[in-house]
Amino acid sequence: MEFVFALKQHAGVPAQPIVCKGVNIVRGQMIAAKPKNALGSNIFSSINGRVTAVDDCNITVEESNTNYAEYRKLTGNSPAELIEEAGIVGLGGAGFPTSVKLNVKFDGGGAVLVNAAECEPILSHNIARIEKEPEHLIAGLKIVMELVNAEKGIIAEKGIHKEAIAKLKEEITEKNIEISELENIYPMGEERAVVRETLGILLEPKQLPMAANAIVINAETVLRIREAVEDKKPLIDKDMTVAGKLKEDASVHIFFDIPIGMKVADVIEKAGGLGEEYGELIMGGPFTGKRTSMEASVIKTTGGIIAAEEFLPGPKKIGLLVCACGANKERLEEQAKSMGSEVVGVEYCKQAKELKNSRKCENPGRCPGQVQKVMQLKKDGAQAVLISNCTDCSNTVMSCAPQLKLPVYHCTDGALRAVNHKLIRRFKKDE
Repeated sequence: MEFVFALKQHAGVPAQPIVCKGVNIVRGQMIAAKPKNALGSNIFSSINGRVTAVDDCNITVEESNTNYAEYRKLTGNSPAELIEEAGIVGLGGAGFPTSVKLNVKFDGGGAVLVNAAECEPILSHNIARIEKEPEHLIAGLKIVMELVNAEKGIIAEKGIHKEAIAKLKEEITEKNIEISELENIYPMGEERAVVRETLGILLEPKQLPMAANAIVINAETVLRIREAVEDKKPLIDKDMTVAGKLKEDASVHIFFDIPIGMKVADVIEKAGGLGEEYGELIMGGPFTGKRTSMEASVIKTTGGIIAAEEFLPGPKKIGLLVCACGANKERLEEQAKSMGSEVVGVEYCKQAKELKNSRKCENPGRCPGQVQKVMQLKKDGAQAVLISNCTDCSNTVMSCAPQLKLPVYHCTDGALRAVNHKLIRRFKKDE
């Protein structure tokens, strides 16, 4: 089986290969190193095998006789050294090097906020892992708290996950660690939403959690930190959700420790194989995932692979309403093209503030009406709207679009239909 290890699986610059074609490598061996004094992360092999190709983007390895219970151990001594050596990055999707994020010391107070919201629909591997190993999440949190000198730790998790919360409560004995229950709406896992819900502080779009004397860190990242520090294990495996139009139709599969570098086709085969008819393959979640292919490979930030429902034919002319918390303009244009629709107008959620390289919501998940935006798309000639709005925004779109005789499509529709999930349209607090 062929594995492909991307040299850029993180924010920053690509890692530099330290192996060459023809050499044999083992699981847990470093194959590409973070350039000195640069933002990035080390890359390790998740398998035993022989290197068959090395180029500017990837290292390709032919797997051979891997014992997945074994790996070459890290050599660092302190937690900080081990986290950096292990190549750990933010596993919620951003991929920011964790050693850099944790290179701070709180001077009195300070909170580590574990983002266990897993707010994307369908994705459920984080919660499953917490239910299985709640003690490991607590252990990882304590390592992080000690490293940054934080006074308290808060695990932010949706209140609907009763079993995971109950198991965590059984494991928590420390008075300075608590659970904060979140609403079941998207995007409760957005970094600033986590700060707002746990600490009662609304950060400006440009501000980082440190402005609230806090650090936000993804739940799986915390679990992998524990592995690096206690087990001396580099980041070589990834928990994932695989779902959608598989041979076992409308199914959702959770996999722990998928080896990084495995091809999408091989991951899907572990879930029983792909169905005969599907619309697109998505790497990530329904809201923010990107279109992928069977030849793509799992990277550190891969959270899900979803085989979406076939695209419904769209109208001749469609308008796009882009939300800072969901699919961007380019992603919506890609979907509109697959629907056979011409884009005649593009509007942005009124709370989506333009920053240097992106847009961020002024108050994630707490959105005012979008009536003016929808009316403008109608004036532009749109016969329907394709939106990427959060739960609350979508509610407001549905308050006006039907009255304007504008059908509403959502960027998540194909993924959600593929698993018989309720579509993102109207929403009531008790749902």
